Amino acid sequence: MIPPDLLAVAMVVAAIGLLMAGYPVALTLAGVALAFAALGDLAGIMGAGLLGALPQRIFGVMTNEVLLAIPLFVFMGVMLERSRVAEELLDAMGRLFGRVPGGLAVAVVIVGVLLAAAKGIVGATTVTMGLIVLPTMLRHGYDPRLAAGTVAATATLAQLFPPATVLVLLGDQMSNAYQAAQLAQGNFAPQSVTVADLFAGAIVPALGLVVLYIAFVLGVAIVAPTSSPAVAADPTAPHGLAMLRRAIAVLVAPVLLIVAVLGSILGGLATPTEAAAVGAFGALLLAARPHPRDWGLWLVAMAAVLVALRRLAAQGLTPGLLAAGDPAIVAPLALAAVAALLLALPIVRVHRAGILVPVLARTAEVTSMIFLILIGATLFSLVFRGLGGDDLVHRGLADLPGGTAGAILTVMLAIFLLGFVMDAFEIIFVVVPIVAPALLKLPGVDPVWLAVMIALNLQTSYLHPPLGPTLFFLRGVAPKEITTAHIYVGAIPFVLIQLAALAGLWFVPQLATWLPAVLYGR
Repeated sequence: MIPPDLLAVAMVVAAIGLLMAGYPVALTLAGVALAFAALGDLAGIMGAGLLGALPQRIFGVMTNEVLLAIPLFVFMGVMLERSRVAEELLDAMGRLFGRVPGGLAVAVVIVGVLLAAAKGIVGATTVTMGLIVLPTMLRHGYDPRLAAGTVAATATLAQLFPPATVLVLLGDQMSNAYQAAQLAQGNFAPQSVTVADLFAGAIVPALGLVVLYIAFVLGVAIVAPTSSPAVAADPTAPHGLAMLRRAIAVLVAPVLLIVAVLGSILGGLATPTEAAAVGAFGALLLAARPHPRDWGLWLVAMAAVLVALRRLAAQGLTPGLLAAGDPAIVAPLALAAVAALLLALPIVRVHRAGILVPVLARTAEVTSMIFLILIGATLFSLVFRGLGGDDLVHRGLADLPGGTAGAILTVMLAIFLLGFVMDAFEIIFVVVPIVAPALLKLPGVDPVWLAVMIALNLQTSYLHPPLGPTLFFLRGVAPKEITTAHIYVGAIPFVLIQLAALAGLWFVPQLATWLPAVLYGR
């Protein structure tokens, strides 16, 4: 008879081996799960009837309101990538900070933070910055290694800065794991952890990482001035107050978009999905390149829609009132219809510019990939639990030397090493459902802190050589003067900075738990 533990371990090993061999993630997870479900049924370890729970689980995934934020945030990021917001930001910030040694690198980090918070997608941020920033930094005499490392590291901030797609997916997985852990401990009224908790928890560590990046590039400018020289003044460019006004004008729109999305989530005014819808429409407005008078018109139209909807909600819209032509119902409906027509103008502009259809196609492609992986991972975790894998992981982590600290250190090291061969989404869908419930059963483990630790670790996996996806994205768009060696060597100091930040978060958990406690009383 095959030991259940052996079959569960073999299932994980087989999945990782096939993923390393390059097979598609979603099909690998589902195929391995079905194969080992058949083996488990033949060995009498689990019944094939367990797979009957799969349709309900998939239905739960596809109707999960939190996960609806994924396509909206993806749309927001891709739409901003197609607009000229990044170019204008980099030009304005470069002129503002470039007069001092290392100033252009500082401008790159600041713009990267804004793009990360606005886009939430590492690949889009890397490609945008690689195409625009690297040639500029090289033209002004920056060392290719420092230039490549700064751009790559800054682009990975989209992995940690809210509204990062990774945080949304981690929030969903961590919520399930936290509730499962509490139920296993006899708490039948379990608390929940939300995406908003993770957004709040990630802000302070992310800002701390930005400070470390800026300190590093300024330190390099002091130690090796020739590697990051000051940018020569352009006599044709605006100076003084004119330059400052230009920078403020360029910053207003993206900062307002970020404040609208994050502020509404952190302030409890909107769910992540509702805020994602606001962000998607805001990105569409920016891509429409509106005249200043258009902004006033569209803001009035949005306010009119909100007023009309509030009035209809207060009156109670029924077929009888509508058929009777009640002014209290017809007037708000007419107002909402006129305002909606005004809000359709930016959509028409973006479509005529040839931007809308490619953005929608890319959004559908990325969203389909994510959800197909999620469905495959759902089947994988179902079979893994049926083989007793969750109990095996819990026993293994609980028996490790060092107790809770030893267990978390082992998991973090495993995630870091898996980052060499697996994508962040794969790790979230395969590893987190296996280890998170076991870790959350251990004393003193806060789910928000654990999730932010995992997110920061996954950000490092996007950057470290030789297989960090960000390095490949950058290699694809870098000028010919930038070699692969430049990118790898330039990334190493920033990987060490991220590991130092991870260690700081380990020893000071309040960096992740303080803001959620202030906002939500966690």
